[in-house]
Amino acid sequence: MLKMPELFGSKVFNDAVMKKRLTPETYATMKKTIDEGKPLDASVADQVAQAMKNWAVENGATHYTHWFQPLTGITAEKHESFLSPQADGTAIMKFSGKALIKGESDASSFPSGGLRATFEARGYTVWDPTSYAFIKGTTLCIPTAFYSYSGEALDQKTPLLRSMQALEDQAKRVLKLLGQKPNRVVSTTGAEQEYFLIDRQSYYARRDLMYTGRTLFGAKPPKGQQLDDHYYGMIRLRIEDYMRQLDDELWQMGVAAATEHNEVAPAQHELASHYNTSNIACDHNQLTMEVMRKVAKRNGLTCIFHEKPFAGVNGSGKHLNWSLSADGKNLLDPGSTPSENLIFLIFFCAVIKAVDDYQELLRISVATNSNDQRLGGNEAPPTVISVFIGSELDAILKAIESGERYTEHDAGLLGMGIDVLPTIPKDSTDRNRTSPFAFTGDKFEFRSPGASVAIANANSVINTIVAESLRLFANELESASDVNAAVAQLIKRTVTDHRRIIFNGNGYSDEWREEAKERGLSAFSSAAEAIPHLLDEKNVRVFTRHGIYTEKELNSRCEIMLESYVKTMNIEALTMLEMAKQDIIPASIRWSGELAEILSKKSSVLPIVSCKADEALLGKVSSLSGEIYTLTEKLSEALSGAADISDEAELAMYYRTVVLPAMDALRASADELETITPPDIWPFPSYGTILFRV
Repeated sequence: MLKMPELFGSKVFNDAVMKKRLTPETYATMKKTIDEGKPLDASVADQVAQAMKNWAVENGATHYTHWFQPLTGITAEKHESFLSPQADGTAIMKFSGKALIKGESDASSFPSGGLRATFEARGYTVWDPTSYAFIKGTTLCIPTAFYSYSGEALDQKTPLLRSMQALEDQAKRVLKLLGQKPNRVVSTTGAEQEYFLIDRQSYYARRDLMYTGRTLFGAKPPKGQQLDDHYYGMIRLRIEDYMRQLDDELWQMGVAAATEHNEVAPAQHELASHYNTSNIACDHNQLTMEVMRKVAKRNGLTCIFHEKPFAGVNGSGKHLNWSLSADGKNLLDPGSTPSENLIFLIFFCAVIKAVDDYQELLRISVATNSNDQRLGGNEAPPTVISVFIGSELDAILKAIESGERYTEHDAGLLGMGIDVLPTIPKDSTDRNRTSPFAFTGDKFEFRSPGASVAIANANSVINTIVAESLRLFANELESASDVNAAVAQLIKRTVTDHRRIIFNGNGYSDEWREEAKERGLSAFSSAAEAIPHLLDEKNVRVFTRHGIYTEKELNSRCEIMLESYVKTMNIEALTMLEMAKQDIIPASIRWSGELAEILSKKSSVLPIVSCKADEALLGKVSSLSGEIYTLTEKLSEALSGAADISDEAELAMYYRTVVLPAMDALRASADELETITPPDIWPFPSYGTILFRV
């Protein structure tokens, strides 16, 4: 049995493996590409491919695949065998540099937002040498970008890589003015993945979970999360076994899964990974979700990533911890004297400015139908974007604004009044769990992304808008005669101009919603409202200026997001209708029939005995059954109305304002009926069974 250090990365073609298996010249070329961002010398591809194939075959691989991330939100792969038949009837294992660098995939059936017609099928996958290849099962997986025949990006990785390049270019300009000349500047990311685990039998017993990822019906159980007893609670044996198996698989593939615990809601959990460059972190999060599902199935469980699978309990998010590193040094580390740390202050202010200038883009980056159900309640941040910076940094910025000298203060020590317990250093500021974009010591935590989405899009947006702030800073400073004085003025003006985005209070309060309006902050309550603003002039300009998207690519993204919103809601509405017509109404008719039969027999045998309870229950069941039937018809009518709308943005708003309320009304009546129907008659497992059965 391998020990943990030996287990970690044992299925990854990583730096240690390359150093051992490549010639010194080829290894040096690969290192320059990975560590310094130098263009890859194509002449070394055959040597790398040969070494990669030999290593993979020795570790049990029989196939290889170009592993890519189309605009479906999940990964895609097409497996090719290493086997190459020979003329004498034998076979050899073969893998060329050409096959490593480039693959071809049918692009017609992936979302393209009009970039590709159905008959235009050719798409290319291109090797990303900055993300290590790994073995999954018996397949060598090669991380790749995905392009159309005409060169448009059809994936999540390409814009992310472009944004990382743009951010590096602008950061280096600013750092050069401050006397720094790093080889590499990279954005770094750590993802916190929340998820639900439920028994697989319960999952298969509910069509809504199978078709949509969430329960469209379901009455609250007497016990949910009221007692807060699940959060950080003892992990059940079945879940602990799952987590151990998950760790083993992820560690072998180089995913540094580090922290795991029970989350607030029953059956909800979290897994967090160590930081990595944003590109690798995004790849690893996609891989993590894939392995989570696989390991769950193997253990008779189902892993659910929907943002709100169960009404009335916490939904699941994916906190994105983001920072910036120059040759391994964190540029967002305040140090012991942050008020005097010019590099920290200028990059910190660049982020503040970016969030304020492009708050709509950040909201759009997390805009989905499922995330709408989570944002604004049960520990999810509000839809209004703001930045939490904490008391110490707020005091520093206020001193800068006023021109006063800030005196650093020691946060002090925290004593518990018990001699045996050690005294510990107190952090300089508390955490704010209601903030969408919070500074947490040496990084920003973007808490709005939903659990089901790929984090590459949000990373691309953050990288791009911070690159834009740094571009403007560099333009100003490059023309200054006294750079230090210009930096001081720039920081002061940035703090003053963007003070409105800083909020350290309770983001859930009604008072904050009113105050946010007065500050002029944007507040899109739904994805349907937010998504069309992707094509606002300033948003198009910032993406095209930095080469992240072409205008054509942006139009395609907007169309894909709107289409996904509409299709998701349509599937949910159709699923509700099917469940109501085929399951709930027939069950209620059977139940009322049984009640009527019992009532009739009691009345005929004992006419003088009161049947008040029987009559009341029968009346209630019959009344709710009638309501459900009527509301089912209304939902059908609402869906029919959608057929007349051709504009995607208008159609999305129609689903939001007409179809969704009809769905909510149908659910309310059905959930009430469930509370008075015996479990053996109700056609689906209850919330109590699902959440507490694992």
